[in-house]
Amino acid sequence: MRTGQASQTARGAAAYRAVHQRLDGGTIFSDPYAFRILDAETLSTLDGMAADPSRRPMRLFIAARSRFSEDSLAACVARGVRQVVVLGAGLDTFSLRNPFAGQGVRVFEVDYPATQAWKREQLAQASLAVPASLTFAPVDFEALSLREGLASAGFERDRPAFFQWLGVVPYLTREAISVTLGFIATIPEAEVVFDYAEPFENYPAKRRARIMAMAESAAARGEPWLSLFDPSELAKLLHDKGFGVVEDLGLAEIADRFYGTLREGIPIGPGGHVARAQRSPVR
Repeated sequence: MRTGQASQTARGAAAYRAVHQRLDGGTIFSDPYAFRILDAETLSTLDGMAADPSRRPMRLFIAARSRFSEDSLAACVARGVRQVVVLGAGLDTFSLRNPFAGQGVRVFEVDYPATQAWKREQLAQASLAVPASLTFAPVDFEALSLREGLASAGFERDRPAFFQWLGVVPYLTREAISVTLGFIATIPEAEVVFDYAEPFENYPAKRRARIMAMAESAAARGEPWLSLFDPSELAKLLHDKGFGVVEDLGLAEIADRFYGTLREGIPIGPGGHVARAQRSPVR
């Protein structure tokens, strides 16, 4: 992300969620606020996105990763978790839809100050009030750590928490990923859901060219892909950080679980993953 600007990746993910509502009826992931919080520039791109069949796999993947995360979040609330941290929140709308606010579930949205200022503007323009259960935690990671940013926002490190970390990991260095997972692992009963992508060499030749073109486009926007993982490598990293329960869904598992009739024509093989990891109990 270029300094002082809202993330283009955040805009794109929100646009895909909105198009999913229009074209697929929100079958995988229902989001009634998807259109309302988009800026005029992003809204102007939706027709082109909807008309381009090559964008369908990414659209369904983004819908599925949100569905998987919020299903996991609901299970955490059922076992007593009352803190939800959305890392790299962008235009995520869970805080607006939070069905657990009455149970005392607090949402902390962590993002760069410029992106959060942009989101606040979009909420105001859509006449959407900031929910009482939502706390913004603006963090400029060059000057402030995640630990410090959350502490300033009132996050309680000695209480369980669920972390949603979508559309972020590929854009971080391995060191930053390791530090973030290390921090999450210090939270009692912590659970995290995130997505990641496999290395280019894992893809068959035809798909590899397209994926590399996507990476080049992201780099041109100032948001290069910095970290790609083999599933076995990521599993070891999570284990080393103290996470015991690990669920890792590749494209085939995601399609089987979420796509239903929408699966037709979706390539299955190496690609994006969505993973869930739970901190091992302290003995």
